[in-house]
Amino acid sequence: MTPSPARILIFLLPTPSLIPPPPVRRPHRALAGTARCAPEAVAGGGFVVIEDDLSELLQILPRDLRDNLQNEPRRDQLLEVILDLGRRPEARFLGNSGGQYLRDNEISQLELEEAQRAVGEFGGDNRAGIEGTLHRISAIRSRKGMVVGLTCRVGRAVNGHVDMVRDLLNYKESILFLGRPGVGKTTVMREIARVLADEFQKRVVIVDTSNEIGGDGDIPHAAIGGARRMQVPEPSMQHRVMIEAVENHMPEVVIVDEIGTEAEAQACRSIAERGVMLIGTAHGERLANIIKNPVLSDLV
Repeated sequence: MTPSPARILIFLLPTPSLIPPPPVRRPHRALAGTARCAPEAVAGGGFVVIEDDLSELLQILPRDLRDNLQNEPRRDQLLEVILDLGRRPEARFLGNSGGQYLRDNEISQLELEEAQRAVGEFGGDNRAGIEGTLHRISAIRSRKGMVVGLTCRVGRAVNGHVDMVRDLLNYKESILFLGRPGVGKTTVMREIARVLADEFQKRVVIVDTSNEIGGDGDIPHAAIGGARRMQVPEPSMQHRVMIEAVENHMPEVVIVDEIGTEAEAQACRSIAERGVMLIGTAHGERLANIIKNPVLSDLV
């Protein structure tokens, strides 16, 4: 009898306008450089705890911007800071479609260079991080390769939000999360990794292409719990590391963020067919986006 093909469950994440903002209580300092908001009750019981290292991200910004944001009432809802050469710096917040200018003066080349020196080395995908944190710094380059813009995105560890998919984890089927950029797919993946490793006692391996799930640096962030993390030297090698994870480290669960190429889609299918639970993300708002995408349609 021919075995039935592996199934992949599709979970659609809501658009940013539908996602409630995180608790806006002023965070209490738990550790140096770490902010922990007081537990916030959620519908259906339980609590959500949000941790960030916002002070670490603010340290790479010019002093006047840092002081501005430290006194910002919506600091806990900060999404990203935009630094573009020759333009006014801008802060964007969760739940708002527009941004807020932080000063009238434009960003200088010197300020961009100082910010670059404060972060890790940029990879082939023009992304860097701050060691020990979940923040992501993305660069925009000129035709000559010079950095002319930085997107400084806040990374947060959210404990307690996995309840919305906990029942799916019990099925032991592969899961694909769909959503527009910025809706929180990576945050959900990070929490799922922790829950599967620590609560379900699964052997979990994260294929972390840009160090977004496990944070920058060789020691992964505590937010992923007991899950193991494999870093990827170049984004184009993600599919190879996915297969390597299965062949070398005997995982029960493989977690991978931003599946976007045909090779990665084929690797996902191969992993699922081997009986390993795969949890991944892709950009899209509805199932039709995947079905009509010739690169990703093989996933469903």
